[in-house]
Amino acid sequence: MEKKKKISTKQRIINEAIRLYNEYGAHNITSRHIAAELGISHGNLDYHYKNREAILLAIYKQMREEMSASYEKVSGSSSSFTDFHMLLLHLEAFQYKYRFFNQDVLEISRSYPEVSKLLKETIELRNKQMAEYFERFKKQGFVQDTINTVAERLKRTLRIIITFWLAQREVLSHQKGKSEGEMARHIWELVIPYMTEEGKTEFKAVVDQYGYRYEG
Repeated sequence: MEKKKKISTKQRIINEAIRLYNEYGAHNITSRHIAAELGISHGNLDYHYKNREAILLAIYKQMREEMSASYEKVSGSSSSFTDFHMLLLHLEAFQYKYRFFNQDVLEISRSYPEVSKLLKETIELRNKQMAEYFERFKKQGFVQDTINTVAERLKRTLRIIITFWLAQREVLSHQKGKSEGEMARHIWELVIPYMTEEGKTEFKAVVDQYGYRYEG
C-alpha cells in the first residue's frame, strides 16, 4: 500500500490559516489562533512564519502558482474557446477556495506591502496572458476584427470582474442567482457580441460539452 505523503508543518499552517481566514477574515485571526487550532506552540508557528504578512505572502505565492498552472495549461484541444472556458471555470472555483483574499483584496494590498508588490506583478502577468488568449481567438477566426477597437477596455473589464467578483457578491449577498458558473457566464456575455458565426458555433459546442460546472 502506498504511504500518504506527510504534510509539512509549514503547509499545515498555511492550510489552517486559509480555513480560518475564509471563515473569520484574515484580520480577525492571529498566529496564536492558528497555532491553537493546530495544537502546536506559538513559538513553533513563529519559527516558520514571523507574522501575518509572512503567512499571507506564503498563501498568495501558493495561489499564484496554482493559478499560473491553470493559465498555462492547454487542454489538448485545438480550440482556444475550450481552453478559455476551462480557465474561467477554474478561476471561479479558485475564488471560493481562497475567498478571504478575494473578498478583502484591497485591504490586504494596502496593509501588506510585500503581498501588494507580488499582487501587482501578478496582475501584469495575467493581463499579458489574457491578451494571448485574445490573439488566439482572432487567429482561429472566433472573433471579429471589430474587437480590436475595444480589446484593451474589454480585457481590463474582464480583469476587474475576475478580481472583484466575490467582493461584489458579498456586498450584494441579498440578491439571488448564485448558480455555479455565473462569473464565467458574465465574462462570456461580454465576448459574444464580437464572435463570428464560427465563434458562436464553437462557443455553443464548448458549453454543450462542458457546461458551467468545474470538475477540478
